[in-house]
Amino acid sequence: MQNKFKTVLIAVNLISLFGCAQSNKDITPRTYVAYNTSEKMIIDGDDSEVSWNKAQWTDAFIDIEGIEQPKYKTQVKMLWDDTYFYILAKLEEPHVWATLKQRDTIIFYNNDFEVFIDPDGDTYNYYELEMNALNTVWDLFINKPYREEGNVVLNDWTLTGLKSAIKINGTINNSSDTDQGWQVELAIPWAAYKTSYYQDNVPRDNFWRVDFSRVNWQNDISNGTYTRKKDENGKFLPEYNWVWSPIGVINMHEPEKWGYVYFSSKAIGSKDTFSIPQDDKVKWELYNLYKAQKAYYHNHQSWATSLDSISKASISVDDKPLKPIMENHATGFNISIKSPFSNKTLIIKESGKIISK
Repeated sequence: MQNKFKTVLIAVNLISLFGCAQSNKDITPRTYVAYNTSEKMIIDGDDSEVSWNKAQWTDAFIDIEGIEQPKYKTQVKMLWDDTYFYILAKLEEPHVWATLKQRDTIIFYNNDFEVFIDPDGDTYNYYELEMNALNTVWDLFINKPYREEGNVVLNDWTLTGLKSAIKINGTINNSSDTDQGWQVELAIPWAAYKTSYYQDNVPRDNFWRVDFSRVNWQNDISNGTYTRKKDENGKFLPEYNWVWSPIGVINMHEPEKWGYVYFSSKAIGSKDTFSIPQDDKVKWELYNLYKAQKAYYHNHQSWATSLDSISKASISVDDKPLKPIMENHATGFNISIKSPFSNKTLIIKESGKIISK
């Protein structure tokens, strides 16, 4: 299993490296307001609680590049209380099947549902959770995106206290009928993401960067058994990647493009609003420059020393012009922008991490 896991990471690393050089489309991360619930939530895969009935579904998932409408519909609802982040996902699927039963195997070799969470939104130290229709879980901690050298993926990290349940609207692994799909219900404890023992990390009236993905494979049925479909050369056909907030490339590991979930302290049934902070939009422009600089390095084996070498266009946010400054140093570069909204100086380094002053 370990060799398979390394192979998967290498493949994703290559996708991330070369994907970042593709032209960026205008993709705006999606947003969702998750309301507070005082109801005792029973994690059974069902949505019979009053709070779930009041919660709104997200927009339907789209393919990861933000281009095509998926074949089957996927939507999510979210709630929270002082202990858990609650997630309900509904996945349309006429053939519900799964084979993997061992925790921390590569779950996306089955059809799966995935959750990505970056609590502080700096693209470092984020979390991934995958599960199939048998409720088999793969939970991971990633210290930095695969595009960065020296990244560490902790496959043996455990999301302690996770509650999860599956409801099958049909019959799993039964090829003789047509199913409606499956439903995932999760209760993710805030405590699992603490960085210190006494930290109060519940994001009351604050946002986290979150995204959801669904991997779906074309299937064959042989003697009543489901398998992933292969081409004429015996290779598995590529999977579909359907997501809540599109990335623009086939790579979920670009956390700066994930959605924004705002955890309103208002009770479910109330109305609250959330707008993406303007400084975050400035950060998006810094990430674009950073990726252009990384692409330049890939082509020239050295960092560009002027912005003109990586970007010819002027940039702005909400009609406010931005004036980036590049500084080169012995180990890489800094690109900084003074925000016209907060007057903070936002700086991205060759590591891809943004700091503010």
